[in-house]
Amino acid sequence: MAQHVIEMREITKKFGDFVANDHINLNLRKGEIHALLGENGAGKSTLMNMLAGLLEPTSGEIAINGQTVTIDSPSKSSQLGIGMVHQHFMLVEAFTVTENIILGNETLNKGILDLKKASQEIKKLSEKYGLSVEPNAKVADISVGAQQRVEILKTLYRGADILIFDEPTAVLTPSEIKELMSIMKNLVKEGKSIILITHKLDEIRAVADRVTVIRRGKSIETVNVAGATSKELAEMMVGRSVSFTTEKEPSIPKETILSIQDLVVDENRGVPAVKRLSLEVRGGEIVGIAGIDGNGQSELIQAITGLRKVKSGTISIKGQDVTKLSSRKITELSVAHVPEDRHRDGLILEMTVAENIALQTYYKAPLSSHGILDYNKINEYGRQLMAEFDVRGASELIPAKGLSGGNQQKAIIAREVNRNPDLLIVSQPTRGLDVGAIEYIHKRLIEERDKGKAVLVVSFELDEILNLSDRIAVIHDGQIQGIVQPEETNKQELGVLMAGGSIEKEGVHV
Repeated sequence: MAQHVIEMREITKKFGDFVANDHINLNLRKGEIHALLGENGAGKSTLMNMLAGLLEPTSGEIAINGQTVTIDSPSKSSQLGIGMVHQHFMLVEAFTVTENIILGNETLNKGILDLKKASQEIKKLSEKYGLSVEPNAKVADISVGAQQRVEILKTLYRGADILIFDEPTAVLTPSEIKELMSIMKNLVKEGKSIILITHKLDEIRAVADRVTVIRRGKSIETVNVAGATSKELAEMMVGRSVSFTTEKEPSIPKETILSIQDLVVDENRGVPAVKRLSLEVRGGEIVGIAGIDGNGQSELIQAITGLRKVKSGTISIKGQDVTKLSSRKITELSVAHVPEDRHRDGLILEMTVAENIALQTYYKAPLSSHGILDYNKINEYGRQLMAEFDVRGASELIPAKGLSGGNQQKAIIAREVNRNPDLLIVSQPTRGLDVGAIEYIHKRLIEERDKGKAVLVVSFELDEILNLSDRIAVIHDGQIQGIVQPEETNKQELGVLMAGGSIEKEGVHV
């Protein structure tokens, strides 16, 4: 029998009366990638936070290399050779890569910080494991994929032999995801053992040896990945049959809701990010924007929603020029916005779930009267929407930071969709969501379209763009490179347009 480097036996974790983990069993073999699969809020991160020393079990025991241990702090976890790469990076943006990696584990030379030596060690580590980073670069200046490599190096620098990846691809582009899969395989070749927390079945099939499925806090089954189909894994995860395709009737476009003409928008350094871009979205259709990250998508959406100044050009909503209006006034023109970064722009993490759900309507009846908030109504409203949109958490009164990433996303979508907007703008709608939640969110977006609403979706997931959209606008270098019909294109053609190329079909140049 293969040696188990980790054994978690009958692990239970309670928060008051709420049981997050219920007698879960999990073991990790030396030199394997073991996937931990479950829906949003199933208890995956809670379970792994006990290995990382961030939480302690209510009952049960943990053994490392056959020895029962107590992990009561992150430092104890690190001493036992465990390192965790969290879903939301824990990096100081103003520090360099080297400074972040050695933080709390500094290399000293006669009591003086030896950054040069640390930088050399990090360079060797990065070359050994194929983790390309520039040790002296500031974290604020490097890509999201590079920041994740820094997080991995941070665990390796501390001598970790067991690595836990918590939803590692939630913020990565497709090319960065492919690169991460390769890195994980290299780590295992070098003798590391990995637990991969995910709900993405294609990632499990690409890298994992075995998978343990947990559902609503209980372990369901552990199976070999090679012997299980995606359909079987999905059904184990959600407890029912799941559709992998988005079914919808052909769209029936109505009047133009959003009209953008010759739009120019600068990025933070004053360089144009959106360059004379024109686009229309009509009621009764979903327009998907496909593009490589950093080609003006964020600035475009911020301009439409009043979060960024427009340099030139016009934006009209239902025939009204909104180019210079505030975000609040645009919102009140029946515009809803699900932002791409749920932590930075979508939620106030310290506030309750109910308060976050009320953020767009708290100043209106029935949630307030004469400027005075009615918390009974706010909490009731939050409770209602949590039930309707299947937002799983202990209650509407917990802080938003207490929800899993996927349930945070569902809370934002609940807040925006429930306002019955004429224009719904959604950036990365299913980032961090499991297959059951993705199915549900796609269905809700199509329902909004079928009510005659205009829906604009920005996503890096080409499958999502192809499944959801009635028209696809491909953006490259701040301009629309082409507009195509989803049924007449494929990922390869979209990739060509996303890279700035062109395609020709039956004499038609796109």
